[in-house]
Amino acid sequence: MSRASTLAALSAAVLLTGGLAACSSSEAEARADGSGESAPITIEHALGTTTVPEKPERVATVAWANHEVPLALGVVPVGMAAANFGDDDGDGLLPWVKERLEELDAETPVLFDETDGIDFEAVADTNPDVILAGYSGLTQEDYDTLSEIAPVVAYPEAPWATPWREVIEINAAGMGMAAEGEELVASIEQEIADTVAEHPQLEGTSAMFMTHVDTTDLSEVSFYTPFDTRSAFFADLGLTTPASVQEASTDPEQFSGTVSAEQVDAFDDVDVIVTYGDQELVDALNADPLLSQIPAVRNGALVLLPNTPLGTAANPTPLAISWVLEDYATMLAEAADKGQ
Repeated sequence: MSRASTLAALSAAVLLTGGLAACSSSEAEARADGSGESAPITIEHALGTTTVPEKPERVATVAWANHEVPLALGVVPVGMAAANFGDDDGDGLLPWVKERLEELDAETPVLFDETDGIDFEAVADTNPDVILAGYSGLTQEDYDTLSEIAPVVAYPEAPWATPWREVIEINAAGMGMAAEGEELVASIEQEIADTVAEHPQLEGTSAMFMTHVDTTDLSEVSFYTPFDTRSAFFADLGLTTPASVQEASTDPEQFSGTVSAEQVDAFDDVDVIVTYGDQELVDALNADPLLSQIPAVRNGALVLLPNTPLGTAANPTPLAISWVLEDYATMLAEAADKGQ
């Protein structure tokens, strides 16, 4: 999706009132640096309408990766969710977040333990002016409870489905930093374009992102649909969605699909498979009489993501993209060479 079309799609979800969207450059700069008087910010999202009275000073975030937006924009949250996947050293921080905190010479914010859901009490204790959750699975009840603490920016359309551009744009808008959010999107897009240009074999290669595979039961093939952010990121990298996956992905609220292994010939149009696993998975796929017939499996055109920050970063987030981009593009390009 192009930057222009992304911004157009988001315009219906993010409405900056009180002159925010149409303000003069001097007014925008005054709000961006915290000087001058801030106009209220009104944001429409899937769970309601949120009004932030003025540019917030204390920003809290819940759920996956929302804290990366303020951090990327130079704002340290007062509290944020601890990493609960891909945290290889157990400190609650993914490496790209830790690096950014070091760049900002900042202490680690309060980390919310979301193992059993949102810790509302811990969020309240940080006394936030706004709570960012543009990429999340908030229920209406979660949203209502958080809204008793501070204004909440929820996802624009569906839970766990906000693409990285919109994650930046809607969260930045909630901070009163919409213009800075757009600049960040443009910067990341340029970085992606420069990297993809170094790997021309990616252009037009079809890729399917298989979900975690149970090697003890290969009777079905499960995959992430194009509505999942992992698969959606393929388009940024020049890859295409196979027609077989597209045709099996009709419900925009379904982020994964399943096809019986007996129908595996439908995936004859898959050049590359991305999934989580290791050599044990490769051996299992090659030994299976049905799945071994998928061209990507037969050709060894597999990208195996480990249970490390590298595997985590395949789900693109504002800071993770830069951290993983070159390695991920290289892995995909090597697989594309085998699949073509």
